[in-house]
Amino acid sequence: MLLLEFLIGVALNAMGYIPPGNINLTLARLTINRGMRQAWGFILAFSCVEVFFTFGMMRFARWVSSDVDIEAIKVGSFKLSFLVDVFMIVLLLVMATLAWKNRDKVHQPKETEESRRGSVIYGLVLGVLNPVQIPFWLFFGNYIILHEWVTTDYLSLVIFSIGSGVGSGLALYAYAYFAKYIQEKFTLSSRIINKGIAIFLYCLALYLIVKQLIAYWS
Repeated sequence: MLLLEFLIGVALNAMGYIPPGNINLTLARLTINRGMRQAWGFILAFSCVEVFFTFGMMRFARWVSSDVDIEAIKVGSFKLSFLVDVFMIVLLLVMATLAWKNRDKVHQPKETEESRRGSVIYGLVLGVLNPVQIPFWLFFGNYIILHEWVTTDYLSLVIFSIGSGVGSGLALYAYAYFAKYIQEKFTLSSRIINKGIAIFLYCLALYLIVKQLIAYWS
């Protein structure tokens, strides 16, 4: 049973990072600019945060009933989904602007202790500043608990959370490897890739803005 819970954690969180988003695209840019070893520091740090985050959210999800409407959850006067979107819009705009601003800078992979530490800290920060995972685990965490795919004792949740960290690590490594492969296979310059990532992040922010405007006017 514990092995199954571990594998469910791996599969569920890996699927959560398949769609392009601020985390995997930022990692792709880091890989291209700094190299795979720097990407590994980011991935390991981020995945460690995911373990603790998943455990906390699963402990919370066990108290959420099956008929709770996530869209109706409020923090003060604002819906949780609105606050998450606002935070993500700001985060995406900042990251896209930084990527666009540094598009012409040519970085060479470094192996200094300072650069490795920077990648680890970057992974830790983005692991913490990742509010989109809150509604994700409120929904899927509640779903798998209700269907008894995962039990709620401490050992099971720890094993599941470790699997979740492994799943995010595998998905992010796939992004990093693919980004490096695309760059080498098609001899694309870092400038082109950085511009593409910046534009995509801007588009994600625009999508969230339009989504909130539609919800406001409807």
